[in-house]
Amino acid sequence: MKRIPSKQEVLDWISTNPTLTSKRDIAKAFGIKGADRIDLKRILKELEAEGHLEKRKRSYRDPDRLPPVSVLQVKAPNADGDLFARPLEWHGEGVEPIVLIIPRASDPALGEGDRILARLTLVHEEDHNYEARLIRRIGTNPRRILGLFRKGAEGGRIVPIDKAASKEWQVPEGATQGAKDGELVEAEQAGPKNRMGLPRARIVERLGDPSAPKAVSLIAIHQHGIPDDFPDKVIDETDKAKPVGLSGREDLRDLPLLTIDPSDARDHDDACYAHADDDPKNPGGHVIWVAIADVAAYVRPGAALDREARKRGNSTYFPDRVVPMLPDRLSGDLCSLHEGVPRACIAVRMQIDAEGNKIGHRFVRGLMRSAASLNYAEVQEAIDGTPNDRTGPLLEPVLRPLYAAYEALKKARAVRQPLDLDLPERKIVLSDAGEVLSVAFRDRLDAHRLIEEFMILANVAAAETLIAKRRPLLFRVHEEPAPEKLESLRETAQAAGLNLAKGQVLQTRHLNALLNAAAGTDEAELINLSTLRSMAQAYYNPENFGHFGLALRNYAHFTSPIRRYADLIVHRALITAHGWGDDGLTEDEIDRLEETANHISDTERRSMMAERDTNDRYLSAYLSERVGNEFSGRISGIARFGAFVKLDETGADGLVPVRSLGREFFHFDREAGTLMGSDTGMLIAIGQRVTVRLTEAVPVTGGLELELLSIDDQALPRGRGPAGRAPRRKGASTKRKKDKIKRKIERKRRQR
Repeated sequence: MKRIPSKQEVLDWISTNPTLTSKRDIAKAFGIKGADRIDLKRILKELEAEGHLEKRKRSYRDPDRLPPVSVLQVKAPNADGDLFARPLEWHGEGVEPIVLIIPRASDPALGEGDRILARLTLVHEEDHNYEARLIRRIGTNPRRILGLFRKGAEGGRIVPIDKAASKEWQVPEGATQGAKDGELVEAEQAGPKNRMGLPRARIVERLGDPSAPKAVSLIAIHQHGIPDDFPDKVIDETDKAKPVGLSGREDLRDLPLLTIDPSDARDHDDACYAHADDDPKNPGGHVIWVAIADVAAYVRPGAALDREARKRGNSTYFPDRVVPMLPDRLSGDLCSLHEGVPRACIAVRMQIDAEGNKIGHRFVRGLMRSAASLNYAEVQEAIDGTPNDRTGPLLEPVLRPLYAAYEALKKARAVRQPLDLDLPERKIVLSDAGEVLSVAFRDRLDAHRLIEEFMILANVAAAETLIAKRRPLLFRVHEEPAPEKLESLRETAQAAGLNLAKGQVLQTRHLNALLNAAAGTDEAELINLSTLRSMAQAYYNPENFGHFGLALRNYAHFTSPIRRYADLIVHRALITAHGWGDDGLTEDEIDRLEETANHISDTERRSMMAERDTNDRYLSAYLSERVGNEFSGRISGIARFGAFVKLDETGADGLVPVRSLGREFFHFDREAGTLMGSDTGMLIAIGQRVTVRLTEAVPVTGGLELELLSIDDQALPRGRGPAGRAPRRKGASTKRKKDKIKRKIERKRRQR
């Protein structure tokens, strides 16, 4: 009896003999005859169930391509000194691809047999198919340090910018990368952790001037205490993770599920597919599939990975980098729904009627294979009549049915009337050196709205399922505006000649009526900003208080478990509710749901603040070369010390200090949100059009200081007294001052 080959031996044979892949060929190769073929058949079926093989007619073929982040094994250098590597998880058709490693000057030396995690780029060269950039060696997790380099006689030292750091780091002469004294550098630990004296490090990147653009996001990460390196135990768990196979899952690999993301997206955690419903009871209806990466299959409750993901709460996004919730091995590889790669998922099949109302849904735990990874722009261009080579073949069978389902969902949205704010989102475009090339406003395409509507529907389905099955979960809660903020919005609307009725239960349709009335007028941006500011902050809670902004009673985050811990909790709740495995929500997690909700709500706010500060610094650096230039904008905020102006060109916010507003006192009214000159009666209020001159830009803080030149195309009057100081409230009563300001606002409105 011949020895039955191992699974790896079978995979190796298929990889090197792509034309000899039938069961007969494999049996012949290993000399297996008679009853022993039963054992071979069992091995092939197990490999198929695990997703390693795909049966096509009577042959077995590898079904996939290499994901953008892969584990490789380094080969010996060739005669030219080039390093090649073999992929350890190759599941693609045909001969195993050849990967060339492209080293950076700062990369550590690699030797034959080293296992590495690398980012791959598909190329078409004579001697290789992929090029790889090292992320890190498997089994190593060098600590990263951000600090100022201080040059010494033999190398130098790094003084960490992290206030909590107690030690400096020694940098040997050969590991400085030519860094200059006072430069901001990023380094990694070199040598054992517990050596005597100062710990040793080698510089991996010179960031130059600490105030330079490329340093901005790193400084924000440290200032806001966002964890940016993973503990050794987390990396060790991640390195041991293996792709999940088909066993115990529904096979969704034949569904043409697509991922549609921004063009620069690195992780893909949601995919969708739609088709006309063939149920005769649902004429004109649609079936929508939404498949989400099954992160719960890899991140088990209570494990080191889980503790670190909970600690981070979410990924944090900056213009030049991402601080992920999960390590690259998961976020960029095993949990990312890459094109042509089999990936574990939790999917929901939803039926909607012709009017876009959901009439049924069911969840499955499956294995999918993305038919294509597309970006929003190319999808929209295809629908608009200019498909490319990627979208052309998908236009009729896949893309048009997606848009048909979206058109139905738009009808249901129009009836529900979620809050419809019109506030453009800005995008900071950076060069490779980290300098701001441009600041543009993102286009809002139907492709964006389509994905949003599909994801909202899936989130609703998740919440409804868990409520019906009486399982604990985390809801995404958005409460209605506080009465005082609503009253402030009402006053702003009245000053603009618009109306927000009192004496009724507030609904989003009332706010939408106000926004629609302002659309196309000079007050449109003011009303949109004021409405946004009146909104409460959304948060997570195990109790369901509804989602006011979306006008939904039941809502939970389900669609982004790679970047949000709340979604992972909902996935685990679904796993427990359906009895899909032992990786569901544990009793300990249930007991801590409220604590977890508070924590991840805090980490979300922390990330928002860090992202905002980073954008402010980038914009300040971008505008620093234009000090003295004039800009148009709109008053976006009022404070005792001055007025904030949002610049039209970039969306940046700058301050006009009250001291620069002319030779008079200015009365500040917090409730009305105004500054009024005591001599001239000049009124400064939110929403006014202004022209300003940039007088100062400070990239280190992100601050912009402006000089006010005109308001509503009118030159500024000059008062008689000292410039810009708000007087003490003596003489006239507070009520008389408020009445005076209100009369002034009304007079200004009538003049328009």
